[in-house]
Amino acid sequence: IWTDQYGGRLVFTLVMVASAIATWLLSTVTTYPMFLLAALGVGLAGGSFAVGIAYVSKWYSAEYQGSALGIFGVGNVGAAVTNFGAPFLLVAVGWQATAQVYSVALLVMAAIFYVFTKEDPTTAARKARGEKPRSAWMELDPLRKLQVWRFALYYFFVFGAFVALALWLPRYLVGVYELDIKTAGMIAAAYSVPASIFRAYGGHLSDKRGARSVMYWTFGVSVILTFMLSYPKTDYVIHGIEGPIIFSTSMGLIPFVVAIFILGFFMSLGKAAVYKHIPVYYPDHIGSVGGLVGMIGGLGGFILPISFGVLLDLTGIWTSCFALLFGIVLVALLWMHFSIRAMERSALSDELDKLPELPEMQSVHGPEQKGALAGVLKEWRPGPIENWKPEDEQFWKEHGSKIANRNLWISIPALLLAFSVWMVWSVVVAKFPSIGFEYTTDQLFWLAALPGISGATLRIFYSFMVPIFGGRLWTTLTTASLLIPAFGIGYSVQNPDTPYFIFLVLALLCGLGGGNFASSMANITYFYPKRRKGHALAMNAGLGNLGVSVMQFLVPIVISTGAFVVFTGGGQITADGSTLWLQNAGFVWVPFLLVSTALAWFGMNDIMTARASFADQAVIFSRFHNWVMCWLYTGTFGSFIGYSAGFPLLMKTQFPAVDTLSFAFLGPMVGALSRAATGWVSDKYGGGRVTFWTFLGMIIAVGGVLYFLSIKQEPGAFWGFFACFMALFFLTGVGNASTFQMIPTIMRQEVDRLMPDLDPPTKLKNAERESAAIVAFTSAVAAYGAFFIPKSYGTSIAMTGGPEAALWGFMIFYATCVGVVWYFYTRRSASVPC
Repeated sequence: IWTDQYGGRLVFTLVMVASAIATWLLSTVTTYPMFLLAALGVGLAGGSFAVGIAYVSKWYSAEYQGSALGIFGVGNVGAAVTNFGAPFLLVAVGWQATAQVYSVALLVMAAIFYVFTKEDPTTAARKARGEKPRSAWMELDPLRKLQVWRFALYYFFVFGAFVALALWLPRYLVGVYELDIKTAGMIAAAYSVPASIFRAYGGHLSDKRGARSVMYWTFGVSVILTFMLSYPKTDYVIHGIEGPIIFSTSMGLIPFVVAIFILGFFMSLGKAAVYKHIPVYYPDHIGSVGGLVGMIGGLGGFILPISFGVLLDLTGIWTSCFALLFGIVLVALLWMHFSIRAMERSALSDELDKLPELPEMQSVHGPEQKGALAGVLKEWRPGPIENWKPEDEQFWKEHGSKIANRNLWISIPALLLAFSVWMVWSVVVAKFPSIGFEYTTDQLFWLAALPGISGATLRIFYSFMVPIFGGRLWTTLTTASLLIPAFGIGYSVQNPDTPYFIFLVLALLCGLGGGNFASSMANITYFYPKRRKGHALAMNAGLGNLGVSVMQFLVPIVISTGAFVVFTGGGQITADGSTLWLQNAGFVWVPFLLVSTALAWFGMNDIMTARASFADQAVIFSRFHNWVMCWLYTGTFGSFIGYSAGFPLLMKTQFPAVDTLSFAFLGPMVGALSRAATGWVSDKYGGGRVTFWTFLGMIIAVGGVLYFLSIKQEPGAFWGFFACFMALFFLTGVGNASTFQMIPTIMRQEVDRLMPDLDPPTKLKNAERESAAIVAFTSAVAAYGAFFIPKSYGTSIAMTGGPEAALWGFMIFYATCVGVVWYFYTRRSASVPC
């Protein structure tokens, strides 16, 4: 981004200077935190590749860019040169002096580069015209296009897998072929050095033969080789008529080395071909697109070796690493092929429309038969919709309702899974002490609370993503991202020696599910007319919220069964001698997430009229009622999600004699269903009125909880406590629906007041855009309840011995909400009645 904004000459120089300073600092520090800081600084050097790609490409015309970028990419051989040369330098002068030598070399190179290079033509021309550089948000605009992420997947394989194999080969050769570590290391080095040099040839081929052809060859050969390499040593017994016929298959060392070198060669060609695409498709955004593609490729070099080790541990088969690579490259090849076919069909659509649906129907194919066979699927096509008019009654009846409802019913299970993953710690941490994790009550409450704070923070950013990236792409990516914490939980809980820090990180990653709510609600807002928004949002949020209850019901069941032991591993022995399979709490969501991700991509749509930059949406920060609704929605949804997160642990600490985990799911279920079922009430009677009475009811319900806690030693006290909490959950659901119904009503009045000169369609469009942004942003603020309520319980118990102080604080907060609703929205002279 900075390269596109300020020019590669300046940015490349600054990157080298900053890396030199960090490298020198590495030789002087003495504490671990400072080593980490210096190491992060050294990592800046890795960003130089994205800078160079953007800088070099601007000097060459399209027919020579592949060769130029390929030659530039040969610089990657520097990593191999360091692997060879740095050990000798380290032995000769010591590690501190080695770092200093590299630092000086970087400074010298920075000076040479700055003195002998010039500003690239594009940047020089812009400066000559006196134009300001584009903003960072404008530079990031191409990232909303799926094509960019497709290029990133290509590079994840050709570069990330290449790096991963270079790291993994020594261990593989030692384990499979029993080579000594020195020989294995030399083979790995011989694999990486020449293959890096071949990148230049890949650039030349991309210019001469076309990058697309090079990618087809790269992926085609890679599919064949990874399939061959993934086949483990196998013995066969065939029962013939004259007795058993026994033979075996395996790949010897020499065929393996030949195959791996050929694979590395084609990967190197592919590296150049991927980057040949970028200046062709995104000539004005080479830095941002090239940076993202390079980052994803670099992540492959980090993630894949870990994945290889995990697969080896799970399967006990060395060749499983190549099976993983086979799957990745096959997906990349198919995605590339079908995307190219789709582009070709789009470019030739007029000519193709002239052809018959079936070749043998040429004689009866006329204009009147056009599309006759394909028309029945017209409403199902995913992708962008240019002209969306939900307020038009005829459009809504003929087209809109079908498309909107399809998107809603795909969104609901995706959101349900997001809530399930977000809140899974509320059940998992309650089981930690019984399987050997010796954490304090406060530490357990921290684990239960952290997904709340990360989810709430992510919601702030997710709030603005749908208009930038599109609802279809964003829903697909965010649903797929939940696989990270799902797998992480599954692996980490199996080892009682897993550090607390790892669980803190996984708890934060579960917040990815919390962030999804903001973008999901903003997306659904665009699909429905005003008269149906309350019900649609209530259905999406209410049934999505049901994920908390589904999780709290399902997880206790799956962790108590070993039915999936073949896939998930052995169980953990508890203190009472029983067995738990706590890893199933994470693994159980994986197949559903995969299905939901596919449904989102193949079934959802983008509303093109909803496209807006961050700057367009940022106007909501100046809207007074945005902040008022943040306060109110924190009272309803913040309470729902906070009570959901803290309810299992609160019951367990206050009523230890009761098997509370069997009842925990009922609270979130009641809250989710009441939200889905009562949205129509707010549409009919007004969201302001419903919200007012909801908060009064919540004050009474919290009073009941306090009363039964004061007599918790009495028989039946738990059931009174439980009933009051069920009432609280029910009321939070009603309030969640009513507050969201208020937002579009408020903003239509506010836009009309603040922008009286706009024509009605523009007013409606602005009101819709601001309503969607406020819906998402208020959900972000309110989600902090998932952190503060469990943490308030923990702090109150630590300081006073019980949760009563926290509950009194909640009552006071609800009283302020009653006053706010009455003053601004329900009194006779309210400025914005609703």
